[in-house]
Amino acid sequence: MIITLSGSAPPTDQIHDQIHGLVATGRLAANERLPSVRQLAKDLCVATGTVAKAYRALEAEGFLVSRTGSGTRVSPTASTTARPVLEAARRLAGASTRAGTSLDDTIRILRATWPVAPGADTTKQNRS
Repeated sequence: MIITLSGSAPPTDQIHDQIHGLVATGRLAANERLPSVRQLAKDLCVATGTVAKAYRALEAEGFLVSRTGSGTRVSPTASTTARPVLEAARRLAGASTRAGTSLDDTIRILRATWPVAPGADTTKQNRS
């Protein structure tokens, strides 16, 4: 499992989002064990509370399961993203990289072009 911290988002959010992405893409499989809070904190040079907060949020969302003695694992019920969506995301990432567009800008572009259902609350969806 590779997690890197960069950008302006808080480390807890970055850890959360990256693990979420690894599960959603199938790079972390159901029941796969994650590093301990202490180990991941050491690897990323952050406080243990930072990693613990990210793990707790992912557990509350149903992506991780923590058990005393057996550590933290990917939930057996965590689902992956459909293959066509993953392939489109990889194409977007490649095109953005080739064009020199940053990840943050690519996310903003995606949010701006995301279809909105009539009457939907767009405050969460179009934040940038």
